[in-house]
Amino acid sequence: MRLFVYIFILALCAISCNTSKPATTGKSIDKEVAITENDTVRIENDSLEYQIIIIEPGFNTWLVSTARPEGYYSQTYLENKNIFMVNEWNNRVLNPQRYDPSLYELRIDYSPHIDYGYEVNYKLYNYFIYFQLKYNQRLTAQIPRI
Repeated sequence: MRLFVYIFILALCAISCNTSKPATTGKSIDKEVAITENDTVRIENDSLEYQIIIIEPGFNTWLVSTARPEGYYSQTYLENKNIFMVNEWNNRVLNPQRYDPSLYELRIDYSPHIDYGYEVNYKLYNYFIYFQLKYNQRLTAQIPRI
């Protein structure tokens, strides 16, 4: 594949802050797997050869319940915002001494010269908004808003 856009954001902070857990049963393991699968957003397009995977507990629920609906923003607006936020994200990935490496783990390969379509830009933009609100981060000078 020519281009991969990966976002693997695991809630390591939440995992690392947990104290010891009681032994789990088979049912609770199945429930945890189902929750993880529901919180994984995957978008693929074989014709453009890209893939975006967002693994973040609570993101899918937030996207459906809180984010502006699809069609609210134009694709051009989303692309312009994503370019700035991806650049800042990648700068933070490259500076683990300055920024928390558990938040900024992987680089995002996003080219402004490729038309990823509305769905990818919409979900990527909303992930950045969700991330900023959840982890109290700012990827741009503007305060993230819904």
